[in-house]
This record gives sequence, C-alpha cells and structure tokens, in this order.
Amino acid sequence: MARKFLDKQPIESLGLKLTIQALFDVLAGIGIAFLQMGSIFVLMLGIGWLTIEGFAWEFDPVNVIITNVITFLIMFIFVGWNEELLSRGYHLQTIASGLNLFWGVVISSAVFGLLHLGNPNATWVSAAGIFFAGVFLAFGYVRTKQLWLPIGLHIGWNLFEGVGFGFPVSGLDIYALTRITVHGPELWTGGAFGPEAGLIVLPALILGASLIHLYTMRRAR
Repeated sequence: MARKFLDKQPIESLGLKLTIQALFDVLAGIGIAFLQMGSIFVLMLGIGWLTIEGFAWEFDPVNVIITNVITFLIMFIFVGWNEELLSRGYHLQTIASGLNLFWGVVISSAVFGLLHLGNPNATWVSAAGIFFAGVFLAFGYVRTKQLWLPIGLHIGWNLFEGVGFGFPVSGLDIYALTRITVHGPELWTGGAFGPEAGLIVLPALILGASLIHLYTMRRAR
C-alpha cells in the first residue's frame, strides 16, 4: 500500500515481475540454501560439534511427519515472502532511493537484525549474524533486481535449517526430520538460537554468495 499510494509506483517495481525467470530464481534460491545449510551440518558433524540422534520416521507415524512438513513449508513460504517484501523490498529500495545502495543494504540489514531480537534466545551476537544474513540476501536482490531469488533463499534457509537438518530457526524449535544434539562451542555453533548466531554461518554465507554470483553471472554481465 505504501509503494502504491505514497510512492505512486506499481507494486511490481519492488522486484515482483512475474515471469518464468521468477520461478527459476525461487527454485535456485531454495537449492542454494540447501547447499549452505548442508555445508554447516556436514562441517559441524565432521568436527564433532553435533550428534545425530535419529530421524523423524523412527519416532513418528507417517501422517504426523507429512502434516508437520507441509505445515512448516507453508509457514516458511509466508515468512520468506513477508520478510523479503519488507526488508529487501521496501526498506532497502526506499533507503537506497534517498541515499544510495550501500546505505540501503546496511541500514535495511541492520533493521532486519534488530527485528529478530524479540526471538527466543536472541542476543546482540545473533542480531549481528542476522545482519550479515541480511547483507547476503540483499546480494541476491542486487544481482537480479528482483525479490524472487532472496525469497527462495529465505524459504530454503528456514526450511532446511529447521525441518531438514534439525537446527533451531532463529531461536525457534521447529519440527525436524533429523534429530540432532549440538554440543560444540556456542561462539561457533550459535547455541540455542541456531547457526545464524555462530561464526559457523560466515563460511556458509560466503559459499552462498559465490553460488549467487555464478547463477546470476550471465544476467549481471
């Protein structure tokens, strides 16, 4: 509503152009997030910072598993849409139009981090981690000038972090297909908040940024 009635611009101008490329971007974002979260899981497992306790199908009936997976998938689709529309959409782009792109990315990512301070087990360290995640998601927008890639990244990150690999999602306990116990140093693992609050997230963000660069190379050129 603000975009349409205050800025006098179409909502599509936020980066919501509906084309076949939008579908590819969402799917690519989900795939990149899987590789990122998978790299965190494998690294922590290899170092010995987590233990696999089992898998959902060893504890729950099939109908419970399917219901929970579908429920959280739908929830994370709405979360990815909502937070990207606000942070990489209206916040980043409005600030960039008044200042410049650099400050648009920095300020919108800082607000993104602060908005997560209300989550369970949040600290200023976790807010810093969410800030860097915001910068990473902004890179997806900057490379495509569309929100679809960041939306896919956001959906995939939450889905695989919680449901797929069993980590807390920004402090929230999520139904997990992989049941794990994390016992490494909290500075690195993020502890009860999840990987975003640990140094382990930084190499995953670098990996993701590299994959975004490769995926968008032709368009950016």
